[in-house]
Amino acid sequence: MSVHEVCVRHLPTFVPIDRLLSPHAFEEVEGVWRASLSTRDAADVQARLRGRGLGGLPTSVDVDPALPRAAVRHARLVDARRRRFTTPGFLRDGVLLDEEGRFSLTPEVLADGLASGTRGRRVFDLGCGAGGNALAFARAGAEVVAIDRDRSRLDLARHNARLCGVEARIEFRHLDVVRHAAALEEEAAVDDALVFVDPPWGLDWDRLSCTLDALPLLRLVLGGFTGRELLAKVPPSFDPDSTPGLVPTAVFGEAEGDRCHVKFLSLRGRALAFFARQAL
Repeated sequence: MSVHEVCVRHLPTFVPIDRLLSPHAFEEVEGVWRASLSTRDAADVQARLRGRGLGGLPTSVDVDPALPRAAVRHARLVDARRRRFTTPGFLRDGVLLDEEGRFSLTPEVLADGLASGTRGRRVFDLGCGAGGNALAFARAGAEVVAIDRDRSRLDLARHNARLCGVEARIEFRHLDVVRHAAALEEEAAVDDALVFVDPPWGLDWDRLSCTLDALPLLRLVLGGFTGRELLAKVPPSFDPDSTPGLVPTAVFGEAEGDRCHVKFLSLRGRALAFFARQAL
């Protein structure tokens, strides 16, 4: 059986390596994660990380000796099949989603994880969409202000909240966050509310390296909510060094097809005056 030396570079320290590279045993040597793997396992690691970036840097996988083309093709096929079985969105029948919600909705179990510890707090969801995160905060016991500039999406969120039995804990507002940022910041400051933002990524977000410039809503919130506690959901490839004061956490899927894949990063902390100065 062939043995390959596999070296994985550019993995951020905040990403749990044992989860990302599971079930393979890697050791860190001077910032490089190394393992001796069979052809099948080496091809599996390469396929899973191909064309991906984490924390602002493209992930690099070097394999020596090089893998046979047949092994590479097979591993990519297996990975593509595996990705069909990913963490589901809403778990209840009857919820409504539009086209954007079908690819941007935070899976329910992951949304519940983001919302943990918010019981009794007031939470502003700036751009709630179909309501995945707003409903999770409400389930956790928070008092939620769910805001969206698209009335039809707000209607979806209201329907889903009613279906899930949490409508009484959510105040729905049809507002443009960009135009009303100053008033919202003043309101959030009254009782030190948590400000949540899941800025639109679209389908064509940069899988290798995502910058703050690609997420204008996040930049607006950082500049307009100085001193407020923020929680943001951003792409896995986002560079957290561009948001000082916010601590990144890698959030993995929970299904067989994505349990070793980082679904998104959560950023949490208080917006610094640094961003307000940048916005001037």
